[in-house]
Amino acid sequence: MQDIATKPVSAALFMVGAMLIIGAIDNVIVLLAEEIGLWQFHFTRALIAIPLVIGLSLVGLGTVRPRRWWAVAVRSGLVGTSMLFYFSALALMPIAQALAGLFTSPIFILIITALVLKQRIGPWRILAVAFGFAGILLVLQPDPQNFSWITFLPVAGGFFYALSAISTRTLCAGESTVSLLAGMWLTLGTMGAVGLVVLSIWPMEAAAGPDGFVTRGWTWPMWHATPYVILQAFGSVAGVFMIIKAYQLGEPSYVSIFEYSVMIFGPLYALVLFGQTMDGVQLVGIGLIILAGAVIALRSREGAG
Repeated sequence: MQDIATKPVSAALFMVGAMLIIGAIDNVIVLLAEEIGLWQFHFTRALIAIPLVIGLSLVGLGTVRPRRWWAVAVRSGLVGTSMLFYFSALALMPIAQALAGLFTSPIFILIITALVLKQRIGPWRILAVAFGFAGILLVLQPDPQNFSWITFLPVAGGFFYALSAISTRTLCAGESTVSLLAGMWLTLGTMGAVGLVVLSIWPMEAAAGPDGFVTRGWTWPMWHATPYVILQAFGSVAGVFMIIKAYQLGEPSYVSIFEYSVMIFGPLYALVLFGQTMDGVQLVGIGLIILAGAVIALRSREGAG
């Protein structure tokens, strides 16, 4: 049996390993978006991922059947909506900006906790929200004179991701991790199928390449995109499994800090693969977002301000 003193280190390694995988596979979205659309991606990826999740259940890692169907359905819908926004952003902007928007989720969690759940937050976490918000603006760099709704796609993803995190704790505390995974993949697959049906009935003009990712219907054949979809499916299941393992081995507020390593790995892969660079202002913004998340996690663990 592993000594308990080594568990925090193991948890950190699992989480960093998961972020190493996710930072890589999320960079391929812009490549598959050259050929297929958002809805086809989610549908075909789910067809591959669902059998893998069932396999996790068969080897004894948890049951697929949820205890409360409605609670898992609510959480799955929130996660699915979050991923629709996030993956849309990945096809349309550099990964650093998409990740910055998604990692607004701790800030939204804190705001919702204070305003809706009426839990007290102190000055340190309020300051962290301010730092995080400043960091988001520095990374996204919205231009008031040339406003585009695309800028805030990943922020919408962060908002729904925050709601899904709250629902995980409040509605799905007793559910098997595998049942939550199965619910998420079934929902994403269903969303993809619905989107494809809608676009087949009411087709929309889709621009060539990644710009047409959201409005593109079914494309066949999809030989160019298929390897990337397979990579995304296997990588996502492996990455999420490692995230689960990390949270099993370590205290959640400690482990969550290492999740921010994806904001290093993702842009680093993008630099090596595509030559995507960030300026000094954006690097400062990423630092502020990581700092805000760390402060929120640590102060939440201590139950302090």
